[in-house]
Amino acid sequence: MHIDTLKSLALDALEDLKARDITQLDVSSLTEVTDLMLIASGTSTRHVAALAQNVVEKAKAAGLAPRGVEGGDNADWVLVDLGDIVVHVMMPEARVLYDLERLWADLPSDASMADEARALFEERATMS
Repeated sequence: MHIDTLKSLALDALEDLKARDITQLDVSSLTEVTDLMLIASGTSTRHVAALAQNVVEKAKAAGLAPRGVEGGDNADWVLVDLGDIVVHVMMPEARVLYDLERLWADLPSDASMADEARALFEERATMS
């Protein structure tokens, strides 16, 4: 399934049940695990579970079996792995505590890491 279609499916599933503060993070340059993360808040642990379950159900209805679901009933945080997209549904307190938006924004991209490694290598090579 094309990533834009998958993103629309997941966003629709979250919006159908009134998820709050939905954020999209493009992490394709930061990790090979996934390309996009969606982070949303629920109003209660029941709401968090229902939001995640709705994402799973919409994905299955579209012929996509989620790779995994972590968390569950009475959880402050449920993760739904759809492959190219990972959906995090969290209670607001857990979202503030783990601050995934800042965590992923602070990571250097693969390109900048390669540039830093190259500069360090060249610096050390000239020291010899």
